[in-house]
Amino acid sequence: MSSETLSSCCTPGGSCSADTSQATTAAPADGHTTVYAVAGMSCGHCEATLTKVVGGLDGVLSVDVDVAAGRVTVTTAGAPDDALLAEVIDEAGYELTGRAA
Repeated sequence: MSSETLSSCCTPGGSCSADTSQATTAAPADGHTTVYAVAGMSCGHCEATLTKVVGGLDGVLSVDVDVAAGRVTVTTAGAPDDALLAEVIDEAGYELTGRAA
């Protein structure tokens, strides 16, 4: 992994220089759950950042970020807005590469 693929909190060696504390939420049973493939995540700060930016979108009920698998699971009240999710993920310094299989 090159340093170009790491977000700004990470060192070229892949370690994180930021606080990684965060709250996680369980997915509600009455939402639509979609799993996305996201590139560029490497540490707990990446997880916290994506949880915050995606979780802050209207209609998002929960977010689960799996850095090791490169997956972000999003539960929404209605159908997910893939374009909006891609936009906020890209603006955060990562790349939504599509829905995970």
